[in-house]
Amino acid sequence: MTNVAPDEVRLAAEIERLKAEFPKTRELYREVCALMFFRYGITPTANRLYQLVRRGSMSTPTAVLSEFWATLREKSRVRIEHADLPEELQGAAGELMGALWTRATAAAQASLEALRLEVEDVRLAAQGATAAVRADLAHTEVALEQRTAALLTAQVRIQELEQAQAAAVATRGALEAELARARDASREGDTALSQARADFAAERDKLRASAELAQTHWQAAEQRAARTEESARAEIQALQAQLGDLRHQVGMLEGRLDALRSTREVPVRERQKTPAKPLRAARKTGQKT
Repeated sequence: MTNVAPDEVRLAAEIERLKAEFPKTRELYREVCALMFFRYGITPTANRLYQLVRRGSMSTPTAVLSEFWATLREKSRVRIEHADLPEELQGAAGELMGALWTRATAAAQASLEALRLEVEDVRLAAQGATAAVRADLAHTEVALEQRTAALLTAQVRIQELEQAQAAAVATRGALEAELARARDASREGDTALSQARADFAAERDKLRASAELAQTHWQAAEQRAARTEESARAEIQALQAQLGDLRHQVGMLEGRLDALRSTREVPVRERQKTPAKPLRAARKTGQKT
């Protein structure tokens, strides 16, 4: 056989045809070995077979190739021993087949070694890639744990802020309700004070009128000098007592008026001093939330 440069396109087309014809992997490798060796004069190697077929594991073409060479050697030995050739040619043919076998075996061993080295390189590369992936995974897990912890902390803080906001809203509502009640009480106090002033003014006017009438009667009694002294003194004493009672009633009304004024001014001063600060604090809290 002569070493003829293979037509890669034709070889690839033939292999594709064989893939459709031989679905079993080992049979396909065996047919590709025969195709390369007998039709294209190419010594098949395990690495070359795997590159062309791309099926199974890398150990499959190595095993098929060993079987192919063993079968080829056995068939060639039988043909040489039973051929009608002179003894000298049979020996030469035997030596030729032995040389071919040795060469093929060496090529197969070299291919197997190259394949083993390639597999080892792939394994080392895979180990390196696996280590890198594991390192990246560890970093990713650490980062994920940190982000998860930060997320949980943020969620807790959000809950605390929501609770604080709810409490501030409730406090503000309570203060606003209290302020409304205080305003209502202030309006009621103003109304009561106005009514008390009106009642006091009316009562005072009545008392003044009564006092003036008593004063008039007293003056009239003094002018009535014709009356007996004892009768006049008794009438004067009665009028003085009546006038004292009226003045006492006026004093009591003025005391009630002062008490009403004091009662109204105390809640106003308390609202000005005490509720104002919490209300402003609540408003500030509401603005922040």
